[in-house]
Amino acid sequence: MGSGHLRDRAAIAGVGYTPFSANSGVSTLTLAVDAILAALDDAGLTVGDVDALATHRVGDSTPPWVVAPALGVPEVTWYLDQFGGGSVSHSVVGQAAMAVAAGIATTVVCYRAVNARSEFRMGGTGRGPAPVFDVQYQAPYGLLAPSQQFAMYARAHMIAYGTTHEQFGHIAVNQRANAAKNDRALKREPITLDDYLASRWIAEPLRLLDCCLETDGACAVVVTSVERARHLPRPPVLISGAVWGGGDSFLSGTGTDFTVSEAARVAPRLYAMAGAGPADIDVAEIYDCFSYSVLVQLEDYGFCPKGEGGPYVASGATALGGTLPVNTHGGFLSEGYVHGLNHVAEAVSQLRGTAGDRQVPGAEVALSTAQPGYVLAGTSALILRADR
Repeated sequence: MGSGHLRDRAAIAGVGYTPFSANSGVSTLTLAVDAILAALDDAGLTVGDVDALATHRVGDSTPPWVVAPALGVPEVTWYLDQFGGGSVSHSVVGQAAMAVAAGIATTVVCYRAVNARSEFRMGGTGRGPAPVFDVQYQAPYGLLAPSQQFAMYARAHMIAYGTTHEQFGHIAVNQRANAAKNDRALKREPITLDDYLASRWIAEPLRLLDCCLETDGACAVVVTSVERARHLPRPPVLISGAVWGGGDSFLSGTGTDFTVSEAARVAPRLYAMAGAGPADIDVAEIYDCFSYSVLVQLEDYGFCPKGEGGPYVASGATALGGTLPVNTHGGFLSEGYVHGLNHVAEAVSQLRGTAGDRQVPGAEVALSTAQPGYVLAGTSALILRADR
């Protein structure tokens, strides 16, 4: 579909969560069902309205053909069970919008359920390597965990542009301040820059407080047509732009500049599809598996020039009350890590005006992004708009 055919043809009508924890005590199937039921309730819909399910997976997985009968969905006319980690997290919502716009589905529930702390810890050892072709070139050298990979990219940025530890720390401190206003967040105790600098190394230059929280939990969003959403209880949030794609892997492809992510490749397509640019974004929920991924995406989505991400975050621009509030829920660093979808749900809350103490006044346009293509050679992103 061309950009004009998908823009504002589908909307998010409901969002739902389970509690986030270090040990859910239930299966990922139970988590998925609970989050989906919560999202349907939020949308004013029932299981009988659902005709499509979409998820992405790496590690643990609860596929649609297991979730559908557990829910009691009468008939599934379209489904998506996409392999891939955080890089594809936002493409799930984009493809749901495409299915709705094409008339293939009427009500798609996108979900992600993980027991990523109590069961399958991403990047953990003691099992076979992931079924991704370039792992064979990494594993023999002990390069197994995402923190090790992102440490190399963060170091490259520090070398090229003089980015400092303190600048990474501003991201962690800011997001914890946002999480303090969020009842769902796993970590709500305020931290200082000194606290950040005192946290232990995980993989230099990344410290403990640079890393996302391994989390048990689930999140779901309901996608339907704009016309239908306007007759449901909640204000619709329009899907104005949705892109996914990629190119070379940094670890085994031809890419040579580690300081430029796949976000730079997809950003022009995203802005063209949505008919918007960086200056139009009121709030950004930026994939923060590590603090560095926030910094590099601020550059690659055009909010500041390449190499100036460090000074930009240190200036306070990304705090609540700044020119571009980022990760208003606390992000993966402090709210919890549900592999991408909780960023989308927070953007919906901001555009509805229901984010409480962390609300960005008058927010009308939001950017929500996926892992920027460092681990897998691709990324995805959404621009969402309030229906005013």
